[in-house]
Order: sequence, then C-alpha cells, then structure tokens
Amino acid sequence: MGDLVRVESQGGVATITLDSQHNRNALSRQLLHELNDALEESETARVIVLRHEGPTFCSGADLKERSDPNTPPDSRPMVAAMERLMDLPCPTIAAVKGAVRAGGVGLVAACDLSVVEPSVTFALTEVRIGVAAAVVSVPILRRVTPGKIGIPMLTGEPFDTALAHEIGLVTHVSDDVDGTVSTLCEAIMPGSPRAIAATKRLLRVVPTLDRSTAFAEMRALSDELFRSADAAEGMAAFREKRTPIWPAHAT
Repeated sequence: MGDLVRVESQGGVATITLDSQHNRNALSRQLLHELNDALEESETARVIVLRHEGPTFCSGADLKERSDPNTPPDSRPMVAAMERLMDLPCPTIAAVKGAVRAGGVGLVAACDLSVVEPSVTFALTEVRIGVAAAVVSVPILRRVTPGKIGIPMLTGEPFDTALAHEIGLVTHVSDDVDGTVSTLCEAIMPGSPRAIAATKRLLRVVPTLDRSTAFAEMRALSDELFRSADAAEGMAAFREKRTPIWPAHAT
C-alpha cells in the first residue's frame, strides 16, 4: 500500500495497519490519504480490522502540520475516513493495544466494534490546544451520550479503558486483542453480506427516526430482504442443514 498504512487480506478479512511510529501514528495528510485509499481498496472485504504498530494507536492530529501557517487546515480527509468506517457495508473492528488521543478516539468510535487492552488510556485533548473535538464528536456522540463524555471533552484529561467501556465508547476489553478480534471475525463470517450491510444501516438509521417512520422503513426493508436471493439461500440451507452459499453479488 503506502509508507504509513499497510493492507493485508486473508479469508475475507482486510487488516489495515497504521504504521507511522515516528509521530505516534499522528493523523498527517499522508497517513489520512493512505488510510482513505486503504479503506476504499478494502470495501469488498467481509470484515475490516483497523490496527496499529507501535505503543500508540493514534496520537490525533499531526500538530506540526497543523501549526504550519502556509498550510490551511482541512478536516475533509479525516471526515472521509470516519464516514467510510461508519458507512462501509462490512463490519469494521478497531484493534487497540496502545494509547488513543483526540482524533484517534474518533477513529475508534467510527468502527462498529472495538477490542481494547485493559491498560490503554484515552483522551480528548483538543481543548488543551485551543480547539474542540469537533469532527470526531460526530461518531463519538452517536455511541456515547453527552452527559457521559462531557467531562473528558471539557477537561482533556485521560480516562481509562474501563470508563470507555462503561460509557459505550469501547465494545470489548481483552487481554488478548488479536484472539478476540479473530473470534469476532469468525462469528461474523457465516452471515449474509447483504443482511449484515442492512443491519449496519438500520443500527445507524433507526435511532434517528420517529417510531412511525422507523416501523414503515423497517417494514419495507424486511420485505425487501425476505424477497432476496440471500434469504432464499439462507432458508434453503437451514432446511437442508448445510452451510449457505451466499450470492456472489451480495455486498
């Protein structure tokens, strides 16, 4: 792939590795460009795992770049990366073994699932450099209520994995991150790719709708899915006690 982001694919799982250890995997222009390319390249995978090399998952924005008066700030690549993680049809999993700061918290929050070592710490440090956790608040506040994340956002103080898990920012805490990620990937694989994509969509959309609209839209989605080739294959496989062979076009 690139110099700062690697992609490896095996058995339907695309593993994207942040490897910019010289600046603690800071979100430089180059890293974000390579990350967006990697996510685009991996969009047909069954599962995407976002991991890191080095002791830090991500230290947030590259402040050396951001402080350059000749380079105007541009948050669009970061927004694009988080939107891709949220909107890809396949599940995305953050595998975290090191510190997560500022924009890195946004990347974790944008993933569907996150597996984090107990010793990892988080911090939304933006207020301490005179800015706010603006764009990263979008995925964060879709996972965590403002009252539960308000103190870390207002103070910039670090918080531990136990609190991150308690408030819903993190989905899994494990001493064996790689093993837990592998187990999750194996659990996802038997599902229909089309049904999983629909499930990701409804998890994102239904909480934003009023009840009547939600029932109407989900009734239409349910009817559409029950008429699909995936449903026909899935129910046939259930009757015949065999493993389903999902249509190749399903994404």
